[in-house]
Amino acid sequence: MVAHVLIAEDDPRQAEVLRRYLEADGYSATVVHDGRSALDQAREHEPDLLVLDVMMPGLSGLTVCRTLRQETQLPILMLTARSTMDDLVQGLDMGADDYLTKPYSPREFMARVRTLLRRSAAVAAAKTRAHNVGALAIDPDHHRVTLNGAEIDCTPGEFAILEALAQQPGRVLTRAQLLVHTRGLDRSSTERTIDVHVMNLRRKIEQDPRRPEYLLTVFGIGYRLTTDQTRADQARADQTRADQA
Repeated sequence: MVAHVLIAEDDPRQAEVLRRYLEADGYSATVVHDGRSALDQAREHEPDLLVLDVMMPGLSGLTVCRTLRQETQLPILMLTARSTMDDLVQGLDMGADDYLTKPYSPREFMARVRTLLRRSAAVAAAKTRAHNVGALAIDPDHHRVTLNGAEIDCTPGEFAILEALAQQPGRVLTRAQLLVHTRGLDRSSTERTIDVHVMNLRRKIEQDPRRPEYLLTVFGIGYRLTTDQTRADQARADQTRADQA
């Protein structure tokens, strides 16, 4: 499916240049020239990316960005003639995903566009992909965990750990790696915090927390999420690699 880009730029000539580059690269594009139109178009048509000039009549780009960020995770690339650090920080604080100062080269513009669209597609795919490990199901889109169909209540930290492990069943993640997934939730977390989360998760998902079947400790390394079936699959894969060596 072709990605659609909304361009909000009050300079018609500049907007036309951006539209032509986007369409030459295979994207579809719509152009508006004021902040109110940008807000209305973004809400109505839900583009894949908004290219947003800061200085526009009506509503400023910063106001549009702040308003949309309260409503959607639409990727936003801000364009501005201002280049001071304060302007950059303000734009990012309003919720912009990236920031490009004028004048800029079309090649750099297109590189930023492609990067934001790839990142957005990856996030969307991750959110809509439910992870199943045996009877355990982790649904990132709805922040939901079920075991044999029964819902399990998890804290944000517990869910982040479970999701990270469920993305690659059988793979060992160190405490430090799991810490990366929870740091955005609690920047005071330590590796000991991971152990506490795992202990609490076992109470919720294991029939006998002292003899876990899902959330296993790999001593001296970290944790992995697995079942008898995934362990058997991993053993077969390991044996196949050994036979081919």
